[in-house]
Amino acid sequence: MDSYAVFLRGVNVGGINIKMADLREALQTPSFSGVKTLLASGNVVLHSDHGASAVKDEIEACLRKSFGYDAWVVVLPAARVAELIDSCSYPSDDKTTHSYVTLASDPAMLDELFAAGDALHGAQQERLGPEAMAWLAPVGGTLDSPFSKISAKPKFKASTTTRNLRTMIKVRDAATTR
Repeated sequence: MDSYAVFLRGVNVGGINIKMADLREALQTPSFSGVKTLLASGNVVLHSDHGASAVKDEIEACLRKSFGYDAWVVVLPAARVAELIDSCSYPSDDKTTHSYVTLASDPAMLDELFAAGDALHGAQQERLGPEAMAWLAPVGGTLDSPFSKISAKPKFKASTTTRNLRTMIKVRDAATTR
């Protein structure tokens, strides 16, 4: 059985409120075991015999049925999450900046987002792999940062989600312990 990290897009923001206990219960299906939720922002670790694509499809269908919203998730093998974190050169803890990782289920959309960020003067970003990029924002200015505004555009909604690097580390740690 493989370990996966599941990152839900837009949970507990914008009117989509899901209690993590309810999410955990909804995902208790024959396809998944060891389901754990982390924080209140839609982070899940679980085990499955299915591949990442099948896990993604099943979770999105489950969320749509259980919670009645147009759900999108990014699913990565736990080992891949660890690799992405290890490849990030930005600090997980800094007094002046926050490090973020944007994950994508569609690498072409991440290519477009990365190119848009590249066009911003002074944007600090790095590509971590075909499914992830990291970027920096000033403490207290994340939502106002030019890159954050670009990544919030509706065209990226179905395929990308962003997490603080500290959250990614917590997900990695939870996914690698049984």
